[in-house]
Amino acid sequence: MNDKKQDLQKDEALKTVTGAQGQSSWKKLLAKKWVFPAVYMAAAAIILTLMWVYQDAATNKSAATEPKGGLEVSSNDTGAKGGQTAVPVNAAAETMQWPVKDKNAVTTGMQFYDASATNEVKAAATVHYNQQFTPHTGLDFTAKDNQPFDVVAALSGKVTAVENNPVVGHLVEVTSDNGLVTVYQSLADVKVTKGADVKKGDVIAKAGRNELEKDEGVHLHFEVRQDGNSVNPQQFLNDK
Repeated sequence: MNDKKQDLQKDEALKTVTGAQGQSSWKKLLAKKWVFPAVYMAAAAIILTLMWVYQDAATNKSAATEPKGGLEVSSNDTGAKGGQTAVPVNAAAETMQWPVKDKNAVTTGMQFYDASATNEVKAAATVHYNQQFTPHTGLDFTAKDNQPFDVVAALSGKVTAVENNPVVGHLVEVTSDNGLVTVYQSLADVKVTKGADVKKGDVIAKAGRNELEKDEGVHLHFEVRQDGNSVNPQQFLNDK
């Protein structure tokens, strides 16, 4: 029994010495100046590797889901192949047409007042009314036979005003998605109401008369406004 007890005491003593030696070795290792920088660099390398792996996976996922060729694919539309139809991302902007059904049946009367034009041209684009001279802010159209003619929407949009003005006569204002506002004055037989949606080419009224330009007879006064200012309609009209 005494021998076994002595053996156990020797084993415990050996473990204590071994543990103390191990702890002493760790303390000596940690005491070295290069240990902490080495551990830090190893940890940083692991973190950077994980970030690269994550970014690469995210990039591959984005590339797999991104539409190619500038087209969006609508899953609700059915086409000839694959049950889907490709739709262009950017549709072509709508061009402005003449505000009459047949431009060859009308003549252009009073022009838009251009402040940079000659005095003679500016005088011809000035309205004389109630002993005042006012710059003409649009284009006037008159039928070659001096008869009423259909007035059509030059651009698609929403009707934002329908009025009967004692000076300019019946008028219709259409605001388009591109921000342009087209104004039609000196009208008769107005066919649209405020708040209605119109498409380019829809008949909105017939040409009529007004007090401001009564010498013009039956005609259409057409204006284009951009950012609240009247601009020359001629720069927008499509010649086709």
